[in-house]
Amino acid sequence: MGVFSYSDEYTSSVSPARLFKALIVDSHNLIPKLMPVAVKSIDIIEGDGGVGSIRQINFNEGSQVKCIKNRIDELDAENFSYKYSLIEGDGVMDKLEKITYEVKFETTPDGGSKNKMTSTYYTKGDFALTEQEIKEGKEKALGMYKVVEGYLLQNPDAYA
Repeated sequence: MGVFSYSDEYTSSVSPARLFKALIVDSHNLIPKLMPVAVKSIDIIEGDGGVGSIRQINFNEGSQVKCIKNRIDELDAENFSYKYSLIEGDGVMDKLEKITYEVKFETTPDGGSKNKMTSTYYTKGDFALTEQEIKEGKEKALGMYKVVEGYLLQNPDAYA
C-alpha cells in the first residue's frame, strides 16, 4: 500500500463561519442546488450528519461515477475544521483503500478566510497516482469551492 498526500490553500473574502456552514454543514442541501448538472443529491444514509455519519453523493447520468460515500471523521464547528474519508465509489475504490480529506478554515485580518485542504490517498498494491489524476481531483474540489464562494458573495445574508 502506498500513501500520497497533497495540500492546497485558498484565500477568500468570505468569513470562515459562512464558508464552513455552506460548504460543510449544509452542503447536502446547497451543493445539489448550485451544481445540479453534476450533483443529483447528497443523502445522509447513516447517522445524524455528525461524526460517524455516512453521506452518499449521487451524480447525474453521464457522469463517470454514479455515486460515492463519505464518512465524517471529525466535525468541529467552533474551529471550522472537518475531516472525512471517501470510503466507497464507482471506479475509484478498485485502486484505493480510501482517501482522507482534512479541511480547515482560518480567519484572516481582513475578516475573510484562509482555507487549507489536505488530501491523503491510500493506494492498493503497487498502484501510484499520476500527476494528472491529482490535478483533476484538485480542480474538482476548487471548482465546488469557487461555486459556493460565488454564491456567498452574491448572497451576503446567506449563512450569516
